[in-house]
Amino acid sequence: MQKWFEEAKLGIFIHYGIYAVDGVAESWSFYNGRLSYEDYMKQLDGFTASRFDAERWAELIERSGARYAVLTTKHHDGVALWDTRQSELNVVKRTPAGRDLVREYADAIRARGIRCGLYYSLIDWSHPDYPSVFEGGRAPDDLSAVNRFSAPADGVQRPEAWERFLAFNDAQLRELLTDYGPVDLLWFDGDWERSAEQWGLPAFKQRLLELRPELIVNSRLQGYGDYKTPEQGLPITRPEGPWEFCTTINASWGYVPTDHKYKSVGQIIRMFCDCIAMGGNMLLDIGPREDGTIDERQEAALLGLGGWIRDHEEAVFGTGEGVMTRYYPGGSTLSADRRTLYLFVRDEPKESVCLKGLCNPIRRASVLHSGQELEWEIHGGVPWFDIPGTTWIGLKPEQTHEQVTVIKLEFDNEIDMYGGSGAVVTHN
Repeated sequence: MQKWFEEAKLGIFIHYGIYAVDGVAESWSFYNGRLSYEDYMKQLDGFTASRFDAERWAELIERSGARYAVLTTKHHDGVALWDTRQSELNVVKRTPAGRDLVREYADAIRARGIRCGLYYSLIDWSHPDYPSVFEGGRAPDDLSAVNRFSAPADGVQRPEAWERFLAFNDAQLRELLTDYGPVDLLWFDGDWERSAEQWGLPAFKQRLLELRPELIVNSRLQGYGDYKTPEQGLPITRPEGPWEFCTTINASWGYVPTDHKYKSVGQIIRMFCDCIAMGGNMLLDIGPREDGTIDERQEAALLGLGGWIRDHEEAVFGTGEGVMTRYYPGGSTLSADRRTLYLFVRDEPKESVCLKGLCNPIRRASVLHSGQELEWEIHGGVPWFDIPGTTWIGLKPEQTHEQVTVIKLEFDNEIDMYGGSGAVVTHN
């Protein structure tokens, strides 16, 4: 795993494609029968990207505090956002946009020092060779229920067609990794329709690494990914190893104008705090309109999160997961030298903030965003058995941040929590 990923904390996911024309769910709207495949593909004629400005996107991503971004280069519908040589089904050749959007995006974000991530769907519901092999290598009795858009009517297995499809995927990915590099991360989707053997793993991943040795791949590669990617449901306990929580600002990945179920800036910040307190990243999704502009509510969410991060950079970057929630339930992060603990205070305190199990004496306590010093006191404890008391940190409502407040606790030595050896960095 590349160190930059574990230190990044925040990425921005971008679901952009022809599905924004009618504001329907990306690919799934025809797969689930909400509209016909033919009507879905008519959106090609309305995709203009007329106000697409990659520099504007990159500026917004930078202001959000994100250190990496991931763009949907091709969703399950098979429509590529770059000028692929493998298919005519791309926005350069088949839409009024006539632009290589992946190139503009990649160049713009790299110019601002943001790591370049590309989403790529392993499955392609428009490719004529894709449905020739099914899970377990057997076609279902009812072909109309699975990939009915181009499934062979006779249901006969054609291994040579599947090999052609794998070669097609290989060729497209080679284009992305060699013509649009350096690519830092590939975010796969769709592995669940086939087995690792059918995808040709692990040789498939090895070919990618030969093109880009520093490449990071997400978990949707039948067990051959580099980090876990829980989606929409924030983990209750910390996933093992490197991980990233991907989620939407409202309830949709792509642009759906009728979706008004937006998370507040405060809720997004709280989710972000949960992620970094458990040692993970958050990948926050936006869905641009067909013309390339971004809904003002989505932009406000990114800027609000970015404002909070700027006020608390010290508690975000260069830190790791904090103490167990049994010591402090609100979540925390810990400095690299393990001598500074940052406590997230999510609500206005009724009286004071409670920290249990702290064995170290505190040298200084302060509010991070203002630098104002805080007083604390310790009640209880059994010193002859080395059992610490309870630390109560005074925090008044007027000292809090309008979103999540961060209390900074500084120590002369590495933090030591009762019941743990050295710094306790594993959540329960």
